[in-house]
Amino acid sequence: MLAESLYDKLKNIKVDNPLCNYTLERCERLIPLVEEIEALKQEKNALVLAHSYVHPDILYTVADHVGDSYGLALKAKEATEKVIVFPAVRFMAETAKILNPKKMVIDPNPNGGCSLADSITADDVYALREKYPDHTFVCYINTTAAVKAACDVCVTSSNVYKIIENIPNNKIYFLPDKLMGENVQNALGSIKDIKLYDGSCYVHEEFTADEVHLLRQSHPNLSVLAHPECTQSVIKEADVVGSTSQIVNYVKEHKAEPNPFLILTECGITSRLQVENPGLNLVGSCMMCRYMKSNSLELIRNALKNTLPSQIISIDPEDQRGALSCINNMFNYNNS
Repeated sequence: MLAESLYDKLKNIKVDNPLCNYTLERCERLIPLVEEIEALKQEKNALVLAHSYVHPDILYTVADHVGDSYGLALKAKEATEKVIVFPAVRFMAETAKILNPKKMVIDPNPNGGCSLADSITADDVYALREKYPDHTFVCYINTTAAVKAACDVCVTSSNVYKIIENIPNNKIYFLPDKLMGENVQNALGSIKDIKLYDGSCYVHEEFTADEVHLLRQSHPNLSVLAHPECTQSVIKEADVVGSTSQIVNYVKEHKAEPNPFLILTECGITSRLQVENPGLNLVGSCMMCRYMKSNSLELIRNALKNTLPSQIISIDPEDQRGALSCINNMFNYNNS
């Protein structure tokens, strides 16, 4: 890859964050890293799976697949390469290991936390199961392997409504995202009795209905697209609610329409849309996830070149069995 071609791809990114803005000089500095990573991928027989929220220079250079949690889980399950490198957050790398346990899975991110995943432990779940023994425990994919192992069914933002509706038990305990759970409660009405845990994503809870109202005043034909981790008040104002991939696909299908778009999720999606749809009319500010944006090309290179024990995903065998069952139940209910 030439620096000029990389710059031509990334120059359209215009978000309120210098980390996501690219000059030709910056691209020239990145190319040697990209070339070194590609050589290491060949040497190690490695596959790079990258979530849409990480830096654009990762997505459009070394990533073999880019997507949301559900799509990347499928890619991890199908991977034939010896090594999976997962620049995202820790729970996503764990999910890849759960689905393909014989592979070496590497998490290059030293700050791979998540405000949702960090809000609950397996012990918390077991205590709740004693309190609610008749409930089916449904966990968002933003959870550790140990928490998944303590639950019955996993969901992602792209299938949460469908799966909870398909579960035959009317009593559901949904964790850890209270905001997403409230949106599911509103969508399903009285069909399900849903108990909620009190976790949230610090990025999505920052969006407000007042922000949407203000932007609608200056952009009367505004199309508002929101992630289901947003608050109820924001979801009520949205024209479209969906996962990151669903948001990207919707914009691509409607980009010829004259109305501007407001994207209410981490600003990696805004960057992707600007790269893949030059001239797209987007409004609003950037909301960045400090965990996802902790990934870098340098860290991916270093992890492939000299993999540290702390970067290799290892899961307790009992947690592996329980978490795999939890995730497989997601695939089963999603296809039913």
